[in-house]
Amino acid sequence: MEGTDDATHTGPKPESTNPEIYGEDGSISAPFLAKVGAAIADRDTLALKHEVSELHQSELGDLLEALMLEQRLALVDLLGSDFDFSSLTEVDEAIRLGIVDSLPNEQIAQAVQELDSDDAVYILEDLDQEDQDEILANLPFTERIRLRRALDYPEESAGRRMQTEFVAVPPFWTVGQTIDYMREDKDLPERFSQIFVIDPTFKLLGAVDLDQILRAKRGVKIGDIMHETRHAIPATMDQEEAAREFEQYDLLSAAVVDENERLVGILTIDDVVDVIQQEAEEDLLRMGGVGDEELSDRVLTTSRSRVPWLLVNLVTAFLAASVIGLFDHTIERIVALAVLMPIVAGMGGNAGSQTMTVTVRALATKDLDIYNAGRIIRREMGVGFLNGIIFATLIGLVAGVWFEDPNLGGIIACAMVINMFVAAVAGIIIPLILDRFKIDPAVASAVFVTAVTDVVGFFAFLGLATWWFGV
Repeated sequence: MEGTDDATHTGPKPESTNPEIYGEDGSISAPFLAKVGAAIADRDTLALKHEVSELHQSELGDLLEALMLEQRLALVDLLGSDFDFSSLTEVDEAIRLGIVDSLPNEQIAQAVQELDSDDAVYILEDLDQEDQDEILANLPFTERIRLRRALDYPEESAGRRMQTEFVAVPPFWTVGQTIDYMREDKDLPERFSQIFVIDPTFKLLGAVDLDQILRAKRGVKIGDIMHETRHAIPATMDQEEAAREFEQYDLLSAAVVDENERLVGILTIDDVVDVIQQEAEEDLLRMGGVGDEELSDRVLTTSRSRVPWLLVNLVTAFLAASVIGLFDHTIERIVALAVLMPIVAGMGGNAGSQTMTVTVRALATKDLDIYNAGRIIRREMGVGFLNGIIFATLIGLVAGVWFEDPNLGGIIACAMVINMFVAAVAGIIIPLILDRFKIDPAVASAVFVTAVTDVVGFFAFLGLATWWFGV
């Protein structure tokens, strides 16, 4: 059984054999892009291969993203079997699908056989079921079963991200037998750092690091030097949870097991780095009310992903406007209120966003739970009140001097304290409530926190003004 620790998807770019491919800003340089474009336009296969054949998969991925659609397809066509399909794991989904959809399934099947299983699954998982089945049907039986098993696991699970190739031996083998096996078997991967120990039913018993193999005498049994794999990852575990296991226990690789504790694959640190980056990007986009959007998406696709939460925001904006409408008579009498209203709402919104960002991140990393929630809520309430006092003093003095009315300064100061306190409370309570009801707080929190701070800010400021001035 084979395994590999070879880097996939993302990671630091190695020193290129052609250092001119990147400009000072880290993007593909214009001269290199022009040379590749000219080779494509001239259908000069030899020149094109000369320019791109030595590129790392991540570099080729960057090049594909820099080219126009027609140029990408022409590049893949000209390179033919020399095109490195692993570069498709480095590009946006839209670009990857655009290239794959242009190729016959027989060619994709041929290319998939040359890839590590996790790369193959990464490319196949976004295809239509019909195309998946046709491609898998063109693969050797063993390879087909491996990929089908990985594709049957839920999306964004450890089973989808694992490599189904690994090195495993029985516990009764000696160190000498294991070394001979590694030297003589031509099908073993080029690089691996850990050997897994299994029983006849493939149940995971333990693991042995290569340094232990090198230090042990040839007659020692593998079972005597193996260590238990305390952090085996269930194949159905969410990939973000699996990444957290790597982070907490400083793992470089981990066995992936099925519901019967049988070894079905491995996760390596390069796969986990990809997961961490992907999840961080998703959280950032969701906090902005954006779905699974990519730079290569078309206008209609991008618009459709942003519209839903903009509609929700529109509804909450009308709610805030209706609060202002309750005090239209007051605003007509005291025009300065219209000038100062945005300050109260804006400061509250920013304060709420700060608390919300910290809360959503703490929920995502499991640092915030039922045991410390009360303490964190009290802390944020204290921060909100203290910051409210500080900025209330500043804005109160400025407003009083600006409009030559100390009463107006006092009113906006009181409203500022109220709104910043409420903003801090809303910034932590709303994500907690959403998380409690299994609603992603990264997606929904911003709209509701903004609505609360706008409504409370306007109501507090205008309500206090109406009461104090008796308008």
